[in-house]
Amino acid sequence: MENLPAREWNLSDVGRIRAQQLAERLSEFQPEIIVSSAEPKAKETAEIIARNHKLEFHIVDGLHEHDRSKTPYLSKHEFQAAMHEFFENPNTLVFGSETAAEAYARFYQTGRSVLDCHPNETVVIVAHGTVISLLVSRLTGISDFLLWKELGLPSLVVVDIESNTLVTRKNIL
Repeated sequence: MENLPAREWNLSDVGRIRAQQLAERLSEFQPEIIVSSAEPKAKETAEIIARNHKLEFHIVDGLHEHDRSKTPYLSKHEFQAAMHEFFENPNTLVFGSETAAEAYARFYQTGRSVLDCHPNETVVIVAHGTVISLLVSRLTGISDFLLWKELGLPSLVVVDIESNTLVTRKNIL
């Protein structure tokens, strides 16, 4: 996958199985609205969740991952170091085409708009680890970098928006 930007990756067979497991884990929260980034892995995951819950899903612009589409392939070590710097210096363009602060603002505004349109419904937002970590960190005070490092593929993160508390975080393995 070194020649393909991450924003174009599809789910693997294992990824599809894990997305089904995620859909089953979401049952306890009784989802009513499913929205997703347009990126293929998120879209496929949302399709699986929606099918499992007999719901439609909607693609929403602005839920995409931190834009690093023009960044060349980085080794795991290089990527981890770049991500550490990205989270540590949110107002500095570390790599990609947006800072952590810009990615957070875009994702927050989009998510807030979705929630405002569905104020009394349980909304599932299918998105990406970096922007999710930025949002959850700013809402709850937990470390964005540590959360990002701990998130599996896929993960379930539930935040109570009213109290800004992390309800649960589970990796689907």
